[in-house]
Amino acid sequence: MSLNQRRLLPSTSALAAFEAVVRLGSFSAAADELALTQGAISRQISVLEDLLQAPLFNRGSRGVVPTEIASAYAQSIAEALLLIRSATLAAMTNTQGNSLSLAILPTFGTRWLMPRIPGFVARHPDITLNFATRIGRFDFEAEGIDAAIHIGPPDWPGAECTFLMSEHVEPMCSPQFLAANPIRAPQDLAGLTLLQLASRKGAWDHWFAQLGVTPGPPRSMWFEQFATAAQACIAGIGVALLPRFLVEAELASGALVPAYPHPVVSPSAYYLVAPKSKSHRRPIRLFQDWLLAEVQRGGAD
Repeated sequence: MSLNQRRLLPSTSALAAFEAVVRLGSFSAAADELALTQGAISRQISVLEDLLQAPLFNRGSRGVVPTEIASAYAQSIAEALLLIRSATLAAMTNTQGNSLSLAILPTFGTRWLMPRIPGFVARHPDITLNFATRIGRFDFEAEGIDAAIHIGPPDWPGAECTFLMSEHVEPMCSPQFLAANPIRAPQDLAGLTLLQLASRKGAWDHWFAQLGVTPGPPRSMWFEQFATAAQACIAGIGVALLPRFLVEAELASGALVPAYPHPVVSPSAYYLVAPKSKSHRRPIRLFQDWLLAEVQRGGAD
């Protein structure tokens, strides 16, 4: 590789710091995530700015905002960083043997799946499990992932979708929010801030339709992750449609309460998804059988 070519390859440390600051919007948050000092993050960004000969962030009272160049650069290198991570994970594991790389939904994985995983490990100690967090559809081959737990319709192209469980959702909020905004009928919700999940588009329309209500355009706030929406509810920002089985701890502690106690079956459901080219693999089949047994023992309904 020539000297000029090497100059066009930033260090992975600089790229990791840059990606974290863009994603989190804060040097300090990036430092916490990467277990570095804020000064170290700043130095890595400076190295990258020197290489690109352009400023990457505008610093203000509300944090840092990527420049136009930084936003375009972050989008361009995102796929490359993902491929590097996937290739590294594949190299660290025996991907041709008894290993299973599984994409999981953040909150479902943390609250429902992980407490049960020791049972699978005890039953199949020869299978190595690797976990990655993903929301929505992605390219299995490009990301080096064997299977995924997916919320939504069973419409993943080129994949086999195995139904796991349906999901009952009901409006929830903080007790303080409910005290300030009494809800006596479903129509009362229409005038409040409704928190929406990107993975469950149309969930509120479906809920209102089940009660025969046609509200006007709602005041909405959108979230990518379920856990963030739940925290926004606890903070008193609005009302969200949440599945009871994923917020049992918050309901038990009183941090969340039903805003209007009328659960409905969500149009989205949970599926185990695997590419048809891999669905016959022994680790996937064993995990599928175990997962279906766990759902039968105690699912979301």
